[in-house]
Amino acid sequence: MSEADSLLEFDHVDKYFGETHVLKEVSLDIDDGEVCVVVGPSGSGKSTLLRCANRLEEIQAGEIRLDGRSISDPDADINRLRQRIGMVFQSFNLFPHKTALENITLAPRKVRSIDADTSRKRAEELLEDVGLLEQATSYPNQLSGGQQQRVAIARALAMDPKVMLFDEVTSALDPELVGEVLEVMRGLAADGMTMMVVTHEMGFAREVGDRIVLMDEGRIVETGDPQAFFENPRTDRGEQFLSKLL
Repeated sequence: MSEADSLLEFDHVDKYFGETHVLKEVSLDIDDGEVCVVVGPSGSGKSTLLRCANRLEEIQAGEIRLDGRSISDPDADINRLRQRIGMVFQSFNLFPHKTALENITLAPRKVRSIDADTSRKRAEELLEDVGLLEQATSYPNQLSGGQQQRVAIARALAMDPKVMLFDEVTSALDPELVGEVLEVMRGLAADGMTMMVVTHEMGFAREVGDRIVLMDEGRIVETGDPQAFFENPRTDRGEQFLSKLL
């Protein structure tokens, strides 16, 4: 991958929680339009890496760049950054007192000063895209987990981000609801959205990912295209990881 095409770059990133070294000189370039799937055992640093990408966590060394510009600089505009990097969490994080439509229109109106009619029209388009237009006036407690997660995806997309981060977005869902969320993510990938996905869904990783990144103990231990990773991992750690899953 050429450095010129890289949209999101992690350059020798270190992250500590107290004395615990959580990310250890992590370097990773993600190209425009690429779906990068990050896998690994619990505690390997996967979710922390995503959270560092939109400054939910601060790094202690190295640099993170979006479109060639540092986003890890303490002087960087965090609000502007988070407009460009959408994130969807395991726990939905919807506002319980707002409808699906209101959850989606809030940030465009408050952060980007988009007028109510324009933000509402865009929200309705996004709800239709995720198959939930009929639920526009429903509150989160009236929706299934899968529906709430699809609203959360639509909410992130409403800011027109350049990159979407997905942090184990199906792990809190009942198994029968996982498919509907993954289907939305497949559609985004097909539309060319740049995505960084932390997941335990190996079928999705194999089918949709352009690249698999295996993390262990805070380091990237192997990267490769899905076919190569799943059929012929290059490292012993990759073989061990897959042997417990497949």
